[in-house]
Amino acid sequence: MYSKAKIGDHPIHPMLVAFPITLYLLTFVGFVVYATASADIFWYNLAYFCNYAGVGMAFLAAIPGFIDWSVGIPNNTIAKKDGMIHMTLNLITLGLFAINAIVIRGSWNLGADSVATPIALTGLGTLTLLCAGFYGWKMVSEHKVGVMMSKEQAILQDRYEKEYPYVPPRENRNEPPTYLHH
Repeated sequence: MYSKAKIGDHPIHPMLVAFPITLYLLTFVGFVVYATASADIFWYNLAYFCNYAGVGMAFLAAIPGFIDWSVGIPNNTIAKKDGMIHMTLNLITLGLFAINAIVIRGSWNLGADSVATPIALTGLGTLTLLCAGFYGWKMVSEHKVGVMMSKEQAILQDRYEKEYPYVPPRENRNEPPTYLHH
């Protein structure tokens, strides 16, 4: 519905997000296995590679996501607010994995004596990724971002988004809300 970055009728952002999601999860799993189950350098290298690849793919997926959010989703809608939360959580996730990439830089052939910091950073990143995924799914299932709809469905969805607009918090709490319905 609101996707502007598309190939044909297919939105690009949902096509790309599977890559950083998978790579981020493999990063966390690789570090945990290396620390707890196997000191084989394979697990460390898997986590190392997936960390860098995940950061790169997240940057790539963020571009069409930002385009869809900034010019595709109408202002003053719940979809816009939920999209902002989704984007913010993804940027926090990206930041955590990027910081971890700096922490592990140059250790490909060495492994690490301790992966406590990488596990903490990527574990927290996995939690923020889960929260971002909740809002990403909400964008699809509730707000129909990236969903091909009939004209009738699009009219109903547009009506839904306008019926329940996002109203920023009022500075003066004593004023009546401006979105009361008849």
